[in-house]
Amino acid sequence: MSYAVITDTSANLPTKLLNKLNISVLPFTYHYDDKSFNCLDTDSFDGDEFYDRIRAGLVVTTSQITPYHYEELFRPILARGEDMLFVGMSSGISGSFHSSCIAAEAMREEFPERKIELVDTRAASLGEGIIVLKAAEMRDAGVPIETAAEKLRTLSARMCQIFTVDDLMHLRRGGRLSNLSAIVGTVLNIKPLLKGNDLGLGVLYETFVAEFLHHAREETALVRE
Repeated sequence: MSYAVITDTSANLPTKLLNKLNISVLPFTYHYDDKSFNCLDTDSFDGDEFYDRIRAGLVVTTSQITPYHYEELFRPILARGEDMLFVGMSSGISGSFHSSCIAAEAMREEFPERKIELVDTRAASLGEGIIVLKAAEMRDAGVPIETAAEKLRTLSARMCQIFTVDDLMHLRRGGRLSNLSAIVGTVLNIKPLLKGNDLGLGVLYETFVAEFLHHAREETALVRE
């Protein structure tokens, strides 16, 4: 009944937890200063320094996971006789899930006796991570792989992620916001409130003006005084 649970580093789960729960992970790659990096050991990653450098102007780009890299991870698992359940980042955000589908089709031909299930979480970060943890929980409870995959897809459809960003220029650079909107929004200190839609795309939920909220708090404080 047991099977391998696999995810990617977009799930933002600590390495120690992944190891404890026996969850395999495939890394996304990011690039700066003409070098490529990944983070398969969260304990050794200095997040404060990394994001401070981005705020200071460091340009970081990312790349999707290729079918070849999925196959590199999938093949040894299937070769040792295990079925596999892959729980991945939203296909609406990255083409990586499509790459996993290509790899899975190749693996089904190579290992026709093995069961291979893929779940598009339509989420990222801990929204994806929650679904990955649920996958491990069901595996350990003896839930059959097909049933687990279907339950995870239902859970993904019921989840709603709402988030905002501090710097609109990253949305502009990624093509999710026009140059004019990014400039005007930055000058006025307007922050978009985004959510994941049914297709896993990050779309506008509503907007709020940070400066307005700041002044509102100041005025409230004055009234109380």
